[in-house]
Amino acid sequence: MGGTRRGRGGGEVLKSIYSILLFVLVLVACVEIGNAATAVNVYRLIQYDIAGAPFGSRLSGLNHHAGSSLSSTTTDLSRIVVILPVRELNLALLNDYITRKQALGGLLLLLPERFDFKESAEKMTSDDMDADSLVRSSMVELEKLLIHTYLPYPVYFAFENGILNAILADVRRIDATGQPASTTNGGYKLVVSTWEPKKVSSPTMTNIQGWLPGLKEDGGANQLPTIAIVASYDTFGAAPALSVGSDSNGSGVVAILEIARLFSRLYSNPKTRGRYNLLFGLTSGGPYNYNGTFKWLRSFDQRLRESIDYAICLNSIGSLNNELWVHVSKLPENMYIKQVLEGVSDVARDMGVKIVVKHKKINISDTRVAWEHEQFSRVRVTALTLSGLPVPPKLLESTWGLYDSRSSVDVNAVNRNVKLVAESLAKHIYGQQNRNIEIFAENSSLAINPSYVTLWLDLLSRTPRVAPFLQKTDPFISALKKELSDHTVDVHWHHESLDGMFTFYDSTTATLNIYQVTSVTFDLLLLLVLGSYLILLFCFLVITTRGVDDLINMFRRPPSRKIKAV
Repeated sequence: MGGTRRGRGGGEVLKSIYSILLFVLVLVACVEIGNAATAVNVYRLIQYDIAGAPFGSRLSGLNHHAGSSLSSTTTDLSRIVVILPVRELNLALLNDYITRKQALGGLLLLLPERFDFKESAEKMTSDDMDADSLVRSSMVELEKLLIHTYLPYPVYFAFENGILNAILADVRRIDATGQPASTTNGGYKLVVSTWEPKKVSSPTMTNIQGWLPGLKEDGGANQLPTIAIVASYDTFGAAPALSVGSDSNGSGVVAILEIARLFSRLYSNPKTRGRYNLLFGLTSGGPYNYNGTFKWLRSFDQRLRESIDYAICLNSIGSLNNELWVHVSKLPENMYIKQVLEGVSDVARDMGVKIVVKHKKINISDTRVAWEHEQFSRVRVTALTLSGLPVPPKLLESTWGLYDSRSSVDVNAVNRNVKLVAESLAKHIYGQQNRNIEIFAENSSLAINPSYVTLWLDLLSRTPRVAPFLQKTDPFISALKKELSDHTVDVHWHHESLDGMFTFYDSTTATLNIYQVTSVTFDLLLLLVLGSYLILLFCFLVITTRGVDDLINMFRRPPSRKIKAV
């Protein structure tokens, strides 16, 4: 009986040993999962369709080892996420890789930390601007390549930091050995666990408008003429969650709000209220042929459209160049265009700014709308665009894209251009031809407010504004409406559907988990060491408590039932 009990006891102990060994095996197998190096925020390349044709990154999930080069000949890149810093990017190599449609597990592009819109903006020195010129050029060309290409793998952006730079250095060291990262060799594994992208249902555009009514003559029955001041506020870029468009067109939006604030003070007093109605418009759908402006104008009745003498559209006016471009669809000999140009040119000359007029005739049959004023011209409303850009960006492109962050905008340039537009409008509204009189002079009650401009520019530079991902009740849109309500009257918004030829997909942000993976050899060695230690510990405990004989009996085969019966 005692032998039977010892046999049963030995069997139970053996079962305990097997359970412990199984636990250790599972633990070691999970080392790869549990040894996380870091977790970072990443931003997915845009995914969209135009008339059913797919563009951008078509996948979002990642679960592959990290690599550092697209030119490796010994590695199966279909199972590798290649990490490429934008500042060191070989754009020709990437373009060639994409053009040849080679397989890739994923692509992680590291942006310079200075372009992180979450960081506080600092004024760039001339040395900084020179150093960034190549980076800016590379980023612009990179965006053009990625936006207009079909990529059947996940593509993400992240900002450089000390941890990512250290990981990249390790990955490069591993790649240099000629033994690429794998389950056998170890390395780093990049994991993004997220749902597959879904179509954005019923994307909308929201246009916001406000009025400053002019002063009618006593007994006057005729409708006052109207001047419209307009800017498109939404953005577009390779990464929707990073498309803040500080200059294009955050600077134009800030200018609209400040001009509305200045003229609200003039129009609040009947003695200084002009005999023009002022219509302020903040439109959406700019990157999509100004589709929002198109639908906004068609919501006007014929009488309102006919009352508009002219419209000034503001676009990308935050660059401190002593040159601004006036883009028109009608020849400068047009009466209203001539009046506006004379006023703008006079004020600009006094401010040391050169005005260059560029005429582009509209082709009605062409669906491409390059500038916002062209939508006004299509409904026979005289209009122009004042911009720091000599040529417009192409469809679904931003001039500076990812580079267009807060640090790329000069507040002094925005203040100067706001004053230029405001003074030009005032001279036309009040018929003031004396060039020596400044209505919005510095240190006066009507002076430009640099703090106000800076505050709104900072907010816009922290707010991605890609229209399909902005809800009707988005806090930013509500903030714009409230701010315009503080300076104008009869403020309301128009919600319109985005042109059906465009389809967008969600999943624009994610968390990237980076795990340091040990090799299988290390795991097996660790398992062997732990198993040996547990066996020795068990034997030691049995010998010291029960004796060597009991330890031996535990491993003896118990007698069969036939022998017991005999």
